[in-house]
Amino acid sequence: MTLTEAAPTRTGLPAHVPVAVVGGGQAGLSISWHLVQRGVEHVVLERETVAHEWVDARWDTFCLVTPNWQCRLPGWPYAGDDPEGFMLRDEIVDYVRSYAASFDPPVHEGVAVTRLAPAAEGGYLLTTSAGELHADQVVLAVGGYHLPVVPPYASALPDGITQLHSQAYRNPEQLPEGEVLVVGTGQSGAQIAEDLHLAGRRVHLAVGSAPRIARRYRGRDVVAWLDDLGHYDLPVEQHRDGEAARVGTNHYVTGRDGGHDIDLRTFAVQGMRLYGTLTGLAGSALTFAPNLTAHLDRADAVDDGAKDVIDRHIAAAGIDAPTEDRYVPVWAPAEDPKELELEGSGITAVVWAIGFRADWSWVKVPVFDGTGYPTHHRGVTAAPGLFVLGLPWLHTWGSGRFAGIARDAEFVADRITELSAAGTRTGLSSALAAGAASSASRTA
Repeated sequence: MTLTEAAPTRTGLPAHVPVAVVGGGQAGLSISWHLVQRGVEHVVLERETVAHEWVDARWDTFCLVTPNWQCRLPGWPYAGDDPEGFMLRDEIVDYVRSYAASFDPPVHEGVAVTRLAPAAEGGYLLTTSAGELHADQVVLAVGGYHLPVVPPYASALPDGITQLHSQAYRNPEQLPEGEVLVVGTGQSGAQIAEDLHLAGRRVHLAVGSAPRIARRYRGRDVVAWLDDLGHYDLPVEQHRDGEAARVGTNHYVTGRDGGHDIDLRTFAVQGMRLYGTLTGLAGSALTFAPNLTAHLDRADAVDDGAKDVIDRHIAAAGIDAPTEDRYVPVWAPAEDPKELELEGSGITAVVWAIGFRADWSWVKVPVFDGTGYPTHHRGVTAAPGLFVLGLPWLHTWGSGRFAGIARDAEFVADRITELSAAGTRTGLSSALAAGAASSASRTA
């Protein structure tokens, strides 16, 4: 299947459907696969096209940071000849689209859902770009990364500096000649900084609090060791941080060129300029918190802690694994820089890699906590027949990745079929539905 091909497209929505799935990415396709196997009538509503996020919101050299063998969507495990490798962006697109083509899901592409509210007669009413649709049950498979975050002071930067979010970054040639400031060192920021660095661009990097982890240790990919240890199966309730783990930043590492560590200290030795957290703009100078040393040390400590866990596992299980020296820092800042004068710095572009925020404003069902996060247990919300899927740490560390979606989707599919078989009324009670409708009308 080529990149221009997508999942089957259907036109014309029914007036009613037992189950509506919002989102046609890997999470939406996974629940659809389970529903197809069970003969449950449903539709999948996709605002753009299947796999469009992988096409439209990833840079040219993007690749997975988890090995290919962890790609195991329901009924579609990785079947290539490089299980220890890391799929490139176009290979990921082909994997997802081929998956969709393999079981012919009822996907309606180009259909945006703009409002979801309780229906007075039970179930839910979806307002879409193709008309209204009533569904007994709804699965929100739209992820949790909706709106790119750019700080308010970005508008105060000089007009001559090009700014874009990591979502819009494609390659170094996209940016004007000159030096580049990358803000943030989550997975995207660290990898984009490396992409620019390898292209010969002078990079200034505002380092955040994201942890790092080694690509390989003692003869194996660290992901393989962690998988053996059950880390990807650990329920969020058993995580030491509890549900706070859901808003944590992932470790930075890369699968590029066969996979390797991302060592910001080595980048500094090679000429990259490192700073702490970017805090704002004072006149024509960028200001930074004096925490660069702390962030680098903490990232190293997290990596070292993971290796301690692996060492204990190897010793306890009597595994014959090669020994390996621990990482020794190759650079440390003489002092934490506190500002950068833009005038004369040579910086012509800024890439904001400080993440996304969720936007559930279109969901007019009272299932959210005080922070706007949908409250649920393993994707099951308090509103009968309303589910979420594909969120980070929905149930385990693997929930937001290819590795854990199958299990989460099967669990939700079980709940859907149980409600259907029992003939349980879904949606809210008439009184609650009326109250929710009234509240929604005031906030629409």
